[in-house]
Amino acid sequence: MRYGDHGKDVLALQKRLSGLGYWLGEPDGSFGSLTQQAVFALQKAAGISRDGVVGPQTKKALAAGVRPRNQLSGNGIEIDLDRQLLMVVRGGRVSMVLNTSTGSGEEYTSSAGNPAIATTPRGSFAVQRQVDGQDDSKLGVLWRPKYFYRGWAVHGSPSIPPYPASHGCARVSNSAMNMIWSRGLMPIGSRVLVR
Repeated sequence: MRYGDHGKDVLALQKRLSGLGYWLGEPDGSFGSLTQQAVFALQKAAGISRDGVVGPQTKKALAAGVRPRNQLSGNGIEIDLDRQLLMVVRGGRVSMVLNTSTGSGEEYTSSAGNPAIATTPRGSFAVQRQVDGQDDSKLGVLWRPKYFYRGWAVHGSPSIPPYPASHGCARVSNSAMNMIWSRGLMPIGSRVLVR
């Protein structure tokens, strides 16, 4: 199964992914971009090829119920830079998993006009400020960002490839960011562990 497919097999896939905590919105039998994002997340958690296609290895990971492990205790957001996953942690357990794209490691020109390397800082942080809407910056457009360290944020974007591609923020789909806001998953002061 792949992007663009429809039918009962896709619906079964979506229900299985949702049951494992890979967020894709409401299962509807249509393999769209949110289902592809959930498949990317499963593939990353399983350590297999990140192609967004449900082939033999991905089916095996689904059947095995592969889920990522967290290090954060209590409640918060955990970002695994090696696997490129964003996890919502509640009560010390992963409750939801999202595909994310973080710092690419490429050189770019900072907003101050200086050369910089696109990295996502590791550490324990807290959400400091937020913008409920589009936040235009010199480096691009951020949808409903939740800033956790200086100019670094978790934010929505129309482009979340299955590999590191940002200037340093943790990108998720615009739909996922809307869900984070609507469910109150990252209020001001909430913990963000980046590892």
